[in-house]
Amino acid sequence: MANQLALVTGASNGIGYNLAKVFAENGFDLIIASHGERLESAEQDLRSLGVNVTAIEADLATYEGVQSFWKGVEATGRPVDAAAINAGVGVGGLFAETDLEAEINLVRLNVEGTVHLAKHVVRHMVGRGQGRILVTASIASEMVAPREAVYAASKAFDLSFAKSLREELAGTGVSVTALQPGPTDTDFFHRAGMDDTKVGQEGKHASQPYDVARQGFKALMAGEQHVYAADLKTKIQGAVADFVPDSVKASMHEKLAEPVGSK
Repeated sequence: MANQLALVTGASNGIGYNLAKVFAENGFDLIIASHGERLESAEQDLRSLGVNVTAIEADLATYEGVQSFWKGVEATGRPVDAAAINAGVGVGGLFAETDLEAEINLVRLNVEGTVHLAKHVVRHMVGRGQGRILVTASIASEMVAPREAVYAASKAFDLSFAKSLREELAGTGVSVTALQPGPTDTDFFHRAGMDDTKVGQEGKHASQPYDVARQGFKALMAGEQHVYAADLKTKIQGAVADFVPDSVKASMHEKLAEPVGSK
């Protein structure tokens, strides 16, 4: 019997790579996507787990990149059983001072790219009458996030999108789960220009990407609506978010995201 097939975006490192690893450990063949030089090494590492891996280099922040990636998926001739729509990027800093093009690119990848790829995935899975979709949102989607205003807004979109899709697809055989990681030990904060912040220096060590991926996979396979991952602090923050005043959430986030020693 052939293995099931999972596609994972943003799979060259961090949470995406570890999602692909967990899928492989559970017997899924893989189609992985990323934009950068580390995709080839990720492909080789994942193949060592004994599954078939197809790597497609694509910039999912562009319309053409998503279309090219999906054509590559279709070219395999195989049905997609699970999809982890994970590719994303952050930008840290005060909105008045951050780079506009970097934030527009963030919106294109985190929002437009997610919607575009999900359109293909949903139509494919609904046509088959089965499938599982994991959308990587963030604990930030529940927060008021000064110094990460555009990123948090993009992840609030992803969370709302995933929850709404889940309701639309009820009864179709297709489930949608939102993965909401807290600060995780990846290069996310470095790429977001947040190395000099408390969260970039200390907070990111709260969760390891493999643990986030493992909890995300478990929630996906159980058909859960969402999961906060992976450390206890993140789970508590998510559970009480609706009861914490916005001013308090903003103050908490500001302390984590401001440059160390700025006050």
